[in-house]
Amino acid sequence: MKNKFRCRLFLGIIILSLSSCSVFHKGKKETIEDFDQFYNRFHSDPAFQMSRINFPIRGKMIDGDNEKTWTKSNWALLKVKIYDVDKKKYKVSYKKTEKSFVEKFWLENSGFSSEYIFEVIDNKWMLVYALDVNI
Repeated sequence: MKNKFRCRLFLGIIILSLSSCSVFHKGKKETIEDFDQFYNRFHSDPAFQMSRINFPIRGKMIDGDNEKTWTKSNWALLKVKIYDVDKKKYKVSYKKTEKSFVEKFWLENSGFSSEYIFEVIDNKWMLVYALDVNI
């Protein structure tokens, strides 16, 4: 009788241990970084911004006939969030999905436009594309 009780107790402890392990792993599920917090910090903290761009970044800087690939040395820090762009002066569009954010702004009929794409990589938001055109 004691052996059956010990065996059941032992089995119960093992089952509880295994189930708590699976709960533990489920609890450790990595979540995607909050976009709004990332986006605000990205535009206010230069060191953070640089840490969230893996150079050379896709896209280009086009100024007249000159085209340059973005590097750490020629990167112009982004300081104005798309929500704060002067909509009386510029056309603005942006679209957010679960794992991407695309923003564009341009001057109508001017040859000036900018487009930036942020994507989730390893659960962190990163700037992966930048196109600045001024022709």
